[in-house]
Amino acid sequence: MNGTLTSDVIGQRVEVNGEHATVRFYGTVPPVAGLWLGVEWDNPERGKHDGSHEGTRYFQCRHPTGGSFIRPHKANFGVDFLTALRKRYMLEDGPEEDGREQIVMIGNRPVKTIGFDSVLKKQRENKLRFPPGSSSPPRKFSALKVLVLSQTGVTWAEVLRCAAGWPALQELYLESNDISISERPVDVLQMVKLLDLSSNQLIDENQLLLIADLPRLEHLILSETGLSSLHFPDAGIGCKTSMFPSLQHLVVNDNGISQWSFINELDKLQSLHSLSCLRNPLTEGNRAETLQFIIARVGQLRTLNRCQILPEERRGAELDYRKAFGNEWKKAGGHQDPDKNWPHEEFLAAHPRYQSLCLKYGAPEDGELKTQQAFLLRNQLLTLQIKCPHRLDQKVLEKQLPESMTIQKVKGLLSRLLKVPVSDLLLSYESPKMPGREIELENDQQSLQFHSVENGDCLLVRW
Repeated sequence: MNGTLTSDVIGQRVEVNGEHATVRFYGTVPPVAGLWLGVEWDNPERGKHDGSHEGTRYFQCRHPTGGSFIRPHKANFGVDFLTALRKRYMLEDGPEEDGREQIVMIGNRPVKTIGFDSVLKKQRENKLRFPPGSSSPPRKFSALKVLVLSQTGVTWAEVLRCAAGWPALQELYLESNDISISERPVDVLQMVKLLDLSSNQLIDENQLLLIADLPRLEHLILSETGLSSLHFPDAGIGCKTSMFPSLQHLVVNDNGISQWSFINELDKLQSLHSLSCLRNPLTEGNRAETLQFIIARVGQLRTLNRCQILPEERRGAELDYRKAFGNEWKKAGGHQDPDKNWPHEEFLAAHPRYQSLCLKYGAPEDGELKTQQAFLLRNQLLTLQIKCPHRLDQKVLEKQLPESMTIQKVKGLLSRLLKVPVSDLLLSYESPKMPGREIELENDQQSLQFHSVENGDCLLVRW
C-alpha cells in the first residue's frame, strides 16, 4: 500500500481495528525510518498526542490526545458501498443480533421495531471533507430547509462558505463541532429560524454578537457551550436591544451562568418569551425562589424551563421580588414619594426592572419591608378572613395559616370545617391593596405565599 499512497490521502477517512479516524499527515517522522500516517481519531481518548512529536508539529488536532502516528498498512481506507451499507445499517442476512421487539412512539402512533438498539449502537458521526478554495459550491440546494451537520468536524468558515448554496435554509444544527464563530454571516443564513450551537465549548458572548443581526432567527440553542456572561452594548438600563430582533426561544442549559446580570440582559431582547436555563450555578440552591426571580427580572417571559408562566404566577413572582429587595432599594435612595424616588445607578444596574414594578404595584410600604425573623413560626403565619359569598348564613371565619401551606391542604382544612367534599371547593382571594379584584387559587400544589396571599387578605370559598 505504501507505493500507492500520495499526498491526496490527507483528509480521507480510515478505519483501524474498529476505530475511525481522519488522515491529517502523510510522510516521514524522523528519526524513525519509513512512511507514517498521522491520524485524528473520532474518539480523542484513542490517541496519544495533538499532532506533535519531539517538539515538531506534523498536524493539528482539535483535542490534545486526539492524534496518533500509524503505519499505512494498518489503515483500512474503505470498502465497497454495499458492504458499508450492510455494516452500518445491519442489513446482513440472517437473524438480528438483538431480535427483541420494541414499541416506540412517532408522533402519536406506536411503531414496532426489532433490533433497534443494535442499529443505534452502530451509528457514528460523519466527518465531512469540504471542497477547498474560497468560492461557494457551484451546485445550489435551493429548496433545502433543514440541515444537520452535528459532529461532522465542520468549521464556521466552511459553513459560511457553503451557505450561499442554501438560500432557503431555515434550520441549521451544528452541535459538537468545536465551532468558534469567527465572522459575521453576510448575505447568507438570512432565512434561518433555528440555530443549534450546543456542545461547542469555544463560543463566548463576543462571538454571539457576530450572529446577532440574523433577521429571522427565532430559536437559538446554546446548551453546554460554557457560556457564563452576556451583554448587549447598544441598550442601556431599561431599554431594548436591536440585536437578535426575532429571537423568541433561548436555551442555555448546562452552562456556567452564575450572575443575575446575565438574566437582566435577557430582558433587553425585543421578542424573547421562552427561556430554558437548567443546570446552571445560578439555579442551584433555592430553586423555587430562583425561578421566581427569573420571572420577575424578564418581564416578557411566557415560558420558563418548558413550563407556562400563568398570570397569577407572574404577579406573585414580581410582588415577592419587589419585597425581597425593598430594603436595598430604600438604602439606595428609593422613596415612596415619586418626586424623591431616585435610587442610585448601581442599584438600577443590578435591578433594572425594579422601578417599573414599583409603578405597576406601587412602591413597597414600610410594613412590607420589616426584616422577618427566620425560623420563627409566628412570623410565617397569615391571619386571613374566610368568607362564603354564596352562603349568607355562614358566618365569617378568621384563621391563622402558614404561608407555606399548599392550596390542597387549605381545601382539606376547609372541607373539615364546612363539611363539604374537597373536590367541590373553589378558592379565590381578595386583597385590600387591590379592591374590587378577585384572584383565583387554581394551582393546588402551590403555597399561599406562591399565590402572594398576604396577612389581612380574605379567602373566598364557593361550592
